[in-house]
Amino acid sequence: MKSRSNRRSATIAGNLMLAPMVAAMRLPTMLSEDRSTNPWGTETLRAINEKNAAMAEGMVAAQMSLMQSASSFWFDVFSGRTPSLFSGVAADRAVQAALKPASQRVKANYRRLSSKG
Repeated sequence: MKSRSNRRSATIAGNLMLAPMVAAMRLPTMLSEDRSTNPWGTETLRAINEKNAAMAEGMVAAQMSLMQSASSFWFDVFSGRTPSLFSGVAADRAVQAALKPASQRVKANYRRLSSKG
């Protein structure tokens, strides 16, 4: 179980490390859009919308993860296990759930932008 969590964390971290590269790949397109008559070009709107959607999805996923951990609290107590809310497992799951949407979008954008050029 711990190794699966570590792999998930490593995957998310690896994907998020692509964020500076994605920003650098997007800048020329966004700059050319800024110089046109319509400053809200396709790539600019896509960047804004993707960030907002990833943030909202991440918040909901983190809340759902914490709710799931809270709902199993008494089951863990009565079965003699340390509740995940106390052991830190719930926080780890919530952070992973919160970062997963952003991680997936960064990876998808990297693939899309690297195939363009």
